[in-house]
Amino acid sequence: MNTGHNTRKMILSALFGAIIILLNFTPIGYVQLPVIKATIIHVPVIIGSILLGPKIGAGLGAVFGFTSLYNNTFAPTVLSFAFSPAIPVPGTDRGSFAALIIAFLPRILVGMFPYYAYKLFNRLLKEKGRMFSLGLGGIAGSMTNTILVMHLIYFLFRDAYGKAYNLAMDAVYKTVLTIIFVNGIPEAVLAAVITAAVCLALKRYGKLDY
Repeated sequence: MNTGHNTRKMILSALFGAIIILLNFTPIGYVQLPVIKATIIHVPVIIGSILLGPKIGAGLGAVFGFTSLYNNTFAPTVLSFAFSPAIPVPGTDRGSFAALIIAFLPRILVGMFPYYAYKLFNRLLKEKGRMFSLGLGGIAGSMTNTILVMHLIYFLFRDAYGKAYNLAMDAVYKTVLTIIFVNGIPEAVLAAVITAAVCLALKRYGKLDY
C-alpha cells in the first residue's frame, strides 16, 4: 500500500515539475503586462503542495523559481533586475544577488503555504466544505506569490523600481498595492478554481488521500 502511494507521489511530482517547465516555454506560463509578468505557472506548485505535502511543494516551488531566474536572465524585461543577478540594477552597472531572494523565496513558500491553509480550512469546514477549502488553499498560494514578490521588490529595490518606471518615490508603494489588487486577485481566483477542480479529480481517480 505504501509502495503504491509513494509511487503515485513520485509520478505526480515528476508530472507537476514537467508541467511547470512546459508552461515556462509557452505564452500562458508568464504573460508580460505593462509593469509585471502575470503567471499561472504557480498553479501546479499549489496543487502539488496540497496533494503531495509541503516538502515536495517546496521543491516544485524551487523549480518555479528557476524558471523565473531563467526567463529574466535570457529574455529580460524592464523589471528583470529584480529576479536575476545577471541584469544590471537601474542606476548601476551590475546586478544584485538580492534578486535571488525574490526569484526563489516566495516561490518556495508557494509550495508550502497552500498545504497548511488547506489543512486548516478543511479542519474548520469539515468534509462538506472540501471544495471550498481547496479553493482557499489555491488563493493562499497565489496571494503568497504576489504579495511576497511585490513587497520584496519594494523593500529590496524600491529606488531602482522607481527609476525603471519613472515613478516618484512616494508613488512606488501605491503602484505595488495596485499590482497586488489588479493582477493578484484575478490570478488568485483562477488558481482557486483550477486547484479545487484538479485536486478533486485526482482524489477521485488517482486514489490520493489528502
